[in-house]
Amino acid sequence: QVQLVESGGGLVQPGGSLRLSCAASVSIGTINRMNWYRQVLGQERELVAGISVSGSTDYADSVKGRFIISRDNAKNTVDLQMHRVKPEDTAKYYCNAPDLRLVDDSWVAANYWGQGTQVTVSS
Repeated sequence: QVQLVESGGGLVQPGGSLRLSCAASVSIGTINRMNWYRQVLGQERELVAGISVSGSTDYADSVKGRFIISRDNAKNTVDLQMHRVKPEDTAKYYCNAPDLRLVDDSWVAANYWGQGTQVTVSS
């Protein structure tokens, strides 16, 4: 199974920058897509950004132009650069790896999640 650990969260002022990092316990070179999600208590978990193994990226409209997702398959890390942050960016951010798991001798689709890292944007 895939174990993910997020880091880099904390308190940041509006307009500032923060860099989140996700470290995977296994090689991610065979995982086609890695994602960053965020969630506020009482709300649905939101897809923030995704990146393919080849480097193609996509972003939620709310963060497009401000956030940058990147991955280093050699280091097994996925980063999220957050720039010009806003109070509405406040949330717990999760690293996500859609992959496979073995059930009854068959590989089935599975989602792996880290514990999350809190980002608070406040003056």
